[in-house]
Amino acid sequence: MPLVREKDGKRLHVKSRLMGESLVSREFIDQLEIAPQQRLFPDVCLMKIGGQSICDRGAKALPPLIEEIAENRRRHKMLITTGGGTRSRHIYTIGLELGMPTGVIAKFGSTISEQNALMVAILLSPYGGIQISHSDIAKLPTYFAEGIIPVMHGMPPYDYFAIRPDRGRIPVHRTDVGLVVLADLIGARTIIFVKDENGLYTDDPKKNPAATFIPEISAAELIDRDLDDLVIERPCLEIIQNSEVIEKVQIVNGMVPGSLTRALNGAHVGTIIHRG
Repeated sequence: MPLVREKDGKRLHVKSRLMGESLVSREFIDQLEIAPQQRLFPDVCLMKIGGQSICDRGAKALPPLIEEIAENRRRHKMLITTGGGTRSRHIYTIGLELGMPTGVIAKFGSTISEQNALMVAILLSPYGGIQISHSDIAKLPTYFAEGIIPVMHGMPPYDYFAIRPDRGRIPVHRTDVGLVVLADLIGARTIIFVKDENGLYTDDPKKNPAATFIPEISAAELIDRDLDDLVIERPCLEIIQNSEVIEKVQIVNGMVPGSLTRALNGAHVGTIIHRG
């Protein structure tokens, strides 16, 4: 890029398309030409192990899932994140009762998600599992080259800077959002939510036995349906829609042996939510 000197001859600037422009101008942003986003790790499977759905069940759910992940480690590069679960809901309740702001409540949730990441990493340690932090993302090539399974807490690092939602003070950008934002960052083609349901339903099947299973749907259609309850956090849908690299996410039942393996191998298991 060429250098440009101010009229008074005292200062030099790097001439660029953004020089002197407003970054909040819709018209300018719409006209700005950018290169297509690179996929940094397209061959990595990014998955989230649910907090309440899997981690909180302890010995009833985690050991068989850990074994299934271990069995797939030589065929698939995996990066795992973890949810917070019931303990997050407990600390959210206390925080709300004490009048804590959204940013503090989000910080509470991060600590619980991090506990679950440590637990999953310890269980995976015989197979190369280690706990990593958000700042370790730059080290992923080394981890994968060494056959390591990195495990990261799923809460996105908004923490004190969490945006207050329209209703209440519970942060809307929680561990599901963390997975989707991370997927957009690394360009993963395989993105799996490991839950304790077969996928997406028209309502919570635990509360409504008449809820209808949805095997496949677009993010746009799901937004338009405006269902009362969802199996993933609502902001995920907008992130998927706006992403240049996310093509789909998949929701599988981690309580059913073999479901994760089938999803890793490209089978249509559970629910698939497409970008388009």
